[in-house]
Amino acid sequence: MIPLLTDGVPRRGLKLLAAFSVALLAAPLVASDYLLTVLILVLYFAYVGQAWNIMMGFAGQLSLGHALYVGLGAYAAAALYVHFGVGPWLGLWVAMASAAAAGATIGFLAFRFGVGGVYFAILTIAFAEFARIGFDHWSWLGGSAGLFLPVANYGGNDILTLRGSPTMFYYVMLAMTASAFVLCHVLLRSRIGYYWLAIRESADAAQALGIDIFRCKMVAVVVSAAMTSLGGVLFAFYYNNLFPEQVFHISRSIELILGPIIGGIGTLVGPIVGAFLLTTLAETLSEIMRAVGIDLPGIKQVFYGFCLLGVVMFLPDGVWPPLGRWLGLGREEGDRGSGEGKR
Repeated sequence: MIPLLTDGVPRRGLKLLAAFSVALLAAPLVASDYLLTVLILVLYFAYVGQAWNIMMGFAGQLSLGHALYVGLGAYAAAALYVHFGVGPWLGLWVAMASAAAAGATIGFLAFRFGVGGVYFAILTIAFAEFARIGFDHWSWLGGSAGLFLPVANYGGNDILTLRGSPTMFYYVMLAMTASAFVLCHVLLRSRIGYYWLAIRESADAAQALGIDIFRCKMVAVVVSAAMTSLGGVLFAFYYNNLFPEQVFHISRSIELILGPIIGGIGTLVGPIVGAFLLTTLAETLSEIMRAVGIDLPGIKQVFYGFCLLGVVMFLPDGVWPPLGRWLGLGREEGDRGSGEGKR
């Protein structure tokens, strides 16, 4: 039986979720162009953060090279569109298949030969760097000069080819983020979700209970990779240009995992809260620095570092668990050992 999103959620939580959803739906009606751009970026990081959270927060497999799947998804869909005229809604299936195959390869090599912990994280970084170097020399995809998508001036929005205004991209990104939230809820409350939590807490104990550790880890990696690639597709069609150094670099991987870490790894709401906090505060800081005429390269990275340091020191479980308790959503919000409590 498929669990409902409302299962076990306090009434106050449902009201807050409804109010938050209405606010997001109405945002383009009152937001300026700049604010809408920031919200698109927030939703992007919320989406890819949820995808990464499946792998790390649910199954306990640390990936520091998740930009690999963003890049594969972006280049696969963009190349099909540029060279063959294949629309993004068909190209995304190729993107998902490419990312899933890469994730399955990394997972097989790691889990079959017992590579885990920090060594698995290093393996993910290595594959992302291999892709960056390879795509940098792949002339059919533009190489280091970049791959550019044609941009037309449309009077309206063309949802079939993802050509249109920021408002259209905002609603597409909002739909993806909401869908990812529902999918994560269903996965977490399913049998495979409980298996992931058992593996995360103690792989040896889970194996002793008869859980197929290899299969469950592989499912987590493949699902996370495929989901992340969809973020890459939207990235390509929104920015209309791709550079290997831009999409595969390790700094991109770090950026997309900061949201879940700040918000709360292993929680459902944590990646969304973290994305909103980090992105909005970083953009606000950039605007303040620009207003006072100060140009400090790397200021965002320094800000991210201070945020991460503060969370590690004072909120090791992330922002969302104590925030959830403060909002009266139940003490189980901060229980990192219970699948039921990670809402």
